[in-house]
Amino acid sequence: MGPNPEEDYDYLFKVVLIGDSGVGKSNLLSRFTRNEFNQESRSTIGVEFATRTIEVDNKVIKAQIWDTAGQERYRAITSAYYRGAIGALLVYDMTRRVTFESLERWLKELREHTDQHMVIMLVGNKADLRHLRAVTTDDSKIFAERENTFFMETSALEAINVENAFSEVLSQIYRVISRSALDCGGSNPATVPKGQIISIVGNKDDVSAVKQGRCCS
Repeated sequence: MGPNPEEDYDYLFKVVLIGDSGVGKSNLLSRFTRNEFNQESRSTIGVEFATRTIEVDNKVIKAQIWDTAGQERYRAITSAYYRGAIGALLVYDMTRRVTFESLERWLKELREHTDQHMVIMLVGNKADLRHLRAVTTDDSKIFAERENTFFMETSALEAINVENAFSEVLSQIYRVISRSALDCGGSNPATVPKGQIISIVGNKDDVSAVKQGRCCS
């Protein structure tokens, strides 16, 4: 008998990747979850997701990371795609200015479909193509400050900052969750039957979950 998969993590966080087609969302996902990069990767059709487990403050956090096509024709999937997500990587290609200019629209859609405590990381991908840069770091920092998001430049190809970007989002989500548990008195986790999953956002269909007692759940 192998270990029960229900017992192998303390938290399950759903994180979504959003941004225009071709910015490298799928390769960011495969680099973080499988440490792979596919030079020949084609546009994602519909939705895919992968998982990876990391440790934060001695807690095991399982990330379920969702990736979708950036093309307009797949827009009908949005509400299901965003449901239960509490983290997002908002991705643009730093060599294509138009993908940076789309971010405002993506962010608006994200905020219409998710909780106000969403942790968002602005990601300028393809940082290996330094000679083709079309978006300055300053422009991105100004956007991130204005929209209250985190910001990193990454290269899925060279594995630069990919681990950091995802880990930072997951750590920040954990801090938000821990803080909300403390704010309401921090009930004793021992009072909850082992393995019970309590939704963070309160919708029974939500993916993100925590295996701990929370007084305000």
